[in-house]
Amino acid sequence: MSEITLMSDPKVAAVPVRECGERLVDVRHESMLLVDTRAQDPENAFARLREGVLIRLVHAQTLLPDGLRLLFVEGYRPPWLQRRYFEEYAGQLRALHPGWPAERLHAAASRYVSPPDIAPHSAGSAVDLTLAEADGHELDLGTRMNADPEESEGACYTEADTISAEARRNRDILGTVLREAGLVNYPTEWWHWSYGDRYWALATGAPHALYGAVESCG
Repeated sequence: MSEITLMSDPKVAAVPVRECGERLVDVRHESMLLVDTRAQDPENAFARLREGVLIRLVHAQTLLPDGLRLLFVEGYRPPWLQRRYFEEYAGQLRALHPGWPAERLHAAASRYVSPPDIAPHSAGSAVDLTLAEADGHELDLGTRMNADPEESEGACYTEADTISAEARRNRDILGTVLREAGLVNYPTEWWHWSYGDRYWALATGAPHALYGAVESCG
């Protein structure tokens, strides 16, 4: 497995942001993507994405083999919610590893939840998604979506070699169409893809990110 740049890496935070002002759109109304409601929140923030990200997802869907669809699960995540998720997971790791210093805990937590100050979800630039058949039946991609590294014993890593041949084929299909559409993957989470954020900029060599944090989807 190749070396992974974590979200906590200072190189990610060092990427400048030039906010383009693009709007958040509701994927349920502005696309034909399949939308799962498992991450639904009272404000329906989960269904929002920057318009440029959604355009690329719609394009990626046209590249899929016949009978397959992208299944959208979560997009925008308000900063306060991102912070809560990060602190909860960091707390779980602290309980498991009481001797770890704060810096190691921060880095380990960022394998699964982005630090709040640079989180792509809070910029509306990241999407959690999977593959499904036309009727919404999810394909096998090796782990459940949002399985953390401890639960999955590392199988949540995109290039994990402990998954079945079928799951590997499905991950490869998902990755091929999303990369062709211009998105990048966070390698510790096979389901997490983004465009226009700091991590995307670092991965692609772009001079700056296009999207910064959005305080509210309203």
